[in-house]
Amino acid sequence: MSADPFLGNLTLDVIDRLGDPDSPALSRRTASGWSEVSIGTFHREVTAVAKGLVASGVQPGDRVAILSKTRYEWTLLDYAIWWAGGVTVPIYESSSTAQIAWILGDSGAVACVAESSSHVERVNAASPQAPDLRSVWSLESDAVSALTAAGHDISDSELESRRSTLTPESPATVIYTSGTTGRPKGCVLTHGNFRGELAGALERLPQLFAVEGASTLLFLPLAHVFARIIQIGCIRSGAVLAHTADITDLTTHLGEFKPTFILAVPRVFEKVFNTASTRAWADGKGKVFDKAVSVAIAVSRAESDGRKPTVALRAQHAVFDRLVYAKLRAALGGRAEWAISGGAPLGERLAHFYRGIGVSVLEGYGLTETTAALTVNTPDAHRVGSVGRPFPRTEVRVAEDGELLFRGPQVFTRYWNNDEATAQALDADGWFATGDLGDVDADGFVRITGRKKEIIVTAGGKNVAPAVLEDRVRSHPVVSQCLVVGDGKPFIAALVTIDPEGWDGDLDSPELKAKVQEAVDDANTLVSQAESIRKFVILDEDWTEENGYLTPSFKVKRTAVLRDFHDTVEALYVR
Repeated sequence: MSADPFLGNLTLDVIDRLGDPDSPALSRRTASGWSEVSIGTFHREVTAVAKGLVASGVQPGDRVAILSKTRYEWTLLDYAIWWAGGVTVPIYESSSTAQIAWILGDSGAVACVAESSSHVERVNAASPQAPDLRSVWSLESDAVSALTAAGHDISDSELESRRSTLTPESPATVIYTSGTTGRPKGCVLTHGNFRGELAGALERLPQLFAVEGASTLLFLPLAHVFARIIQIGCIRSGAVLAHTADITDLTTHLGEFKPTFILAVPRVFEKVFNTASTRAWADGKGKVFDKAVSVAIAVSRAESDGRKPTVALRAQHAVFDRLVYAKLRAALGGRAEWAISGGAPLGERLAHFYRGIGVSVLEGYGLTETTAALTVNTPDAHRVGSVGRPFPRTEVRVAEDGELLFRGPQVFTRYWNNDEATAQALDADGWFATGDLGDVDADGFVRITGRKKEIIVTAGGKNVAPAVLEDRVRSHPVVSQCLVVGDGKPFIAALVTIDPEGWDGDLDSPELKAKVQEAVDDANTLVSQAESIRKFVILDEDWTEENGYLTPSFKVKRTAVLRDFHDTVEALYVR
């Protein structure tokens, strides 16, 4: 590896591994199973595609967009764009024409590689708002071969002159925020931001990346910085990286590939748990499953408190390990001891449950603007309920109003074409205002208590952080989403949507209402009476990315929900 991880650019992570060109770097799913791709093969494919980009007119510093699901070619293109001296602009494959138009136009992208013909149609429809766009390729129409053929006459020396000009200060990517509160802003992340982030990640999490045979199956969108940093971390560390975008068949793919660690958002862990619970009750084994859950949580809590579980508890745990826990570990591939969760709080109950069954979910915290993680729990410093301690060389402080401020090598440099927003987020000394409220305990563990802009102030003047309540309600098997309301109102209430995998009956059923009330009562144990949910309403339709109420990273678009369900909210407060 390069002597100083903060110097140079991300292409060095490939070059540094070419001393062993046959070592496995990636794995592709084929009709006959998973097929390894060596680092030498990956390097040859990357440089061939990079030459095609150069031949097509991509200049150093030019922005090139990728509009695709998570797949091998995404990673290939990302490194090819850097090799050509360009800047990658990710676009979620689910983006609308209007969203694509904004990102292509605002970034000034000169080229775009789209996955399918429908994606190309959207790009073409957006092109009038993207005057710099000159070239569009389709992966469905074999864009990789087309670019490889186009670059046949570009010399190695010309390509090397492009690659070698990149410095730590060179932009590597412009990632547009998911836009829960308005038009997305483009976060400029440099090669130095990524390399600084990875230096901290690899130092803090060697049990994930540096163990013999380390591997992961990436299924989150690579348009999100969370998945992107894992991609780059695997290429640097030597952990084998595989891709899948088929969430509906995720359990099958995990079972085939058997990753040693998993990256996911809390909703994935909730789904695995809720599906197992629902199936157990449908098979007449619900009480056994619930007892197994309570035993797993009790074992984890004992470990957190520094206590040794009792003999009776250990005996119960051993029985349930054979009957229940082994099946749940198998659903995650069977080899994973560790998982990383980010994007939203997991909740203490689920965190204790997974650790109790033998898959510790290490929660971290970060934003697009911070190149993913600022903090993380680690195998040897794991405090359930927290998001861990800051990475090395990363500083944290709490502002007077409770907002968390961070400074470190992974903090972004600026928003693209938006000096005003940059000035609001970054002060002159490099401190980034996260917009999140939290605290830091005596041992340096950070806890997130809510969003600064989402704090609800009731008519009685009580400040309420909705995330604590929402996360706990959402953890119930029948609940899909929850949004807490009550700003300027006499009490706190909630909008609730139902998970069809957890409940397939009548939405007006008294039994369903009772189950949601259980979830609400459980959540209310976390807060004072003045902060508790007094009323709720069950909505007829779940919130999804398709109907416009979730971002691609599964965050609820609070503004959109409150706008469209205004009358529903008001009705909660009518006597």
